[in-house]
Amino acid sequence: MTVNESGTLPTAQVGVIVIGFNDAGHIRDAVRSALAQGPAVAEVIAVDDASTDGTAAILDELADGDPRLRVIHRAANSGGCGTPRNDGVRAATAPYVMFLDSDDTLPEGAVDALLAAALRHRAPVAAGLCVRRELPQRRDTGWQPALYRRAAVHSSPEARPALLRDTLCVNKLYARDFLTEHGIAFPEGRFLYEDFVFTARVMAAAPRVATVTDTVYVWHVRRDAAAPSMSLDRERIANWQARVAAHRRSVDVFLDAGSKPLARAARVKFLDHDLRMYVRELPLRSAGYRHAWWRVTRGYLAGYEEAELSAARPPARWIARVVLAAEAPRDLGRLAQLAARPARLLPPYAEDDAVPVWSADLPGAALDGVLGPEAVPPHHLPVTVDAELRLAARARARLRLRVHDLYGRLATIRPEAAEVELRRRDGGPVLRRAVPLADEGTAWTARVVLPLSVLAGRDRRDGAAPPQTWDVRVRVQCAGGAFRTTVRAVGGGLHRAALPSLRHGVLLARPYATVNGSLALRLASGVRGAWAVARR
Repeated sequence: MTVNESGTLPTAQVGVIVIGFNDAGHIRDAVRSALAQGPAVAEVIAVDDASTDGTAAILDELADGDPRLRVIHRAANSGGCGTPRNDGVRAATAPYVMFLDSDDTLPEGAVDALLAAALRHRAPVAAGLCVRRELPQRRDTGWQPALYRRAAVHSSPEARPALLRDTLCVNKLYARDFLTEHGIAFPEGRFLYEDFVFTARVMAAAPRVATVTDTVYVWHVRRDAAAPSMSLDRERIANWQARVAAHRRSVDVFLDAGSKPLARAARVKFLDHDLRMYVRELPLRSAGYRHAWWRVTRGYLAGYEEAELSAARPPARWIARVVLAAEAPRDLGRLAQLAARPARLLPPYAEDDAVPVWSADLPGAALDGVLGPEAVPPHHLPVTVDAELRLAARARARLRLRVHDLYGRLATIRPEAAEVELRRRDGGPVLRRAVPLADEGTAWTARVVLPLSVLAGRDRRDGAAPPQTWDVRVRVQCAGGAFRTTVRAVGGGLHRAALPSLRHGVLLARPYATVNGSLALRLASGVRGAWAVARR
């Protein structure tokens, strides 16, 4: 079956499987978003996993109003997401199926976009962009956006191993016959990260995969929820253990299917994504969690081949080597900075027989790719600029910069100038200042004076400009080109001050370090505006 000559999609082709447990507050929106997809949707199958709140009644009420909705009431809770999804697939009759969680929604046109791509390319799997929507701010972030920047069709996952980076099952359309023919199902019962294993089983069956640029799924992130979602509930070591177990099982799926390239791609993805995400949070965890995490991670990484470690991006493979080299957690603050995006490799920079190492007492943790013929290009190195901001008279700020070298790599391209960029966080104007860098041997320094009255903006009628937050960024200009660096807030100037200003009367300025350690500046002007901010 294909799209007809007029471009019209055939009707009644897709079954949307909605699963929910005790989610009366959100499941109505999820089901309605599926029914609103139009005539391409043949059926919506809602599986209530033995809820004890009003979820079941809401689903029955909705089913009375639309014959396309069928409700399955499970007698006992399954403990996970896999079993109710499998129930939905078994009950489906439409040629294609999609999955939807009760607290998420499908955006308008999602089914049509995926179905059109699947039919046009005769692909049993079609995938599109999922956005993570932070609530209540409604801030959207694309999930693995590089995979969906252009429409494409891939003959198999081995032809595009990067597809393995997207382990979600919900932003995809599947031919039901394809799932049945290959016996593809979710792990049953209480199995966390069941989508890892399901997606691995799909990709191991070597389907043709079509990708679209459309947003096809909205993943709602509610960090203040009474019961956090599995992806946000990372404070317990059991979460990391479950993630490692699911990933290990996914790799076994590829190996059992005889696809060593996909097994290797999955292992590299684990380093580049999963490992870095959890390392960023290690300094926030308890000592007991850290030791348990370190033990689990070392045990898993010990099974990696050297080629798999080397195939990961430098920050990820450096982190992995430090974990393997150290028997107990260490240097967690520095590791977390290296795991950040963008990565920062902070001093000290040690060497062992002229080979870069993490530290002098960890000679086994070599920072491969820093020196030698296979070296990472200088503009790809995790170079850090230390930025110290001190407030001064006449509503000015003095910014001192220090660009750290990395084992002499920057000296080879001769840093000459720094372009300081202050970006207003609400997407407003950008202030740029270019200053020469002074060579101090192992580092380069510069000083910049910033006009705070200009940054504060225009006053309103009540004598106050709206508070503004500015993020500090730095580009380094070298003889061989320019590259962006990360910025680290340092020094003792991170305190709030009220400054007299001819333009604003009074200006409240507060430089501070962001969550990832970068430098930002908060400004409020006018007596009323400054007082309101100070009071908060």
